[in-house]
Amino acid sequence: MSSTDPKVVEDLKAAFAGESQANRKYLAYARKAEQEKLPYAAKIFRAAAEAETIHAHSHFRLLGGVKSTADNLQDAINGETYEFEKMYPEMLQDAKAVGDSAAISGFHMANEAEKIHAELFKKALANPGQDAPKVFVCKVCGHVAEGEAPEVCPICGGKRQVYFEIQ
Repeated sequence: MSSTDPKVVEDLKAAFAGESQANRKYLAYARKAEQEKLPYAAKIFRAAAEAETIHAHSHFRLLGGVKSTADNLQDAINGETYEFEKMYPEMLQDAKAVGDSAAISGFHMANEAEKIHAELFKKALANPGQDAPKVFVCKVCGHVAEGEAPEVCPICGGKRQVYFEIQ
């Protein structure tokens, strides 16, 4: 960690969060611009998203956030487990209380995908040097499949075509 000053540490955390959110937001904006056949706007959004990633990674490194792969895998397991055991169940309860069906669906799909992510991180932690299989991600819900994309996504029901391969 670069700083021990509590205010600087909090500022680095806030900067990391803000830059991370800007990256995701700009990528969503780029997709919309592409759908609207606006290539220049899409490219500028993607470029800014990459720049925000550079900033976020810099802040995260200064926070001492990147450790050994084993430590990083354990951190990922802990984060995914928190999400499917606590965060999303509470969010689902809130959405159900007000009858927000779109939020219920989104939280449910994310919750189910996080369970699979945690298991994959556990598998990687047990044998991080194993040969990497083909890996596919569902564009609808974030389900991750190894080997080949399933005919139907077990979480959202999307057809095989909604999967893309991770390189």
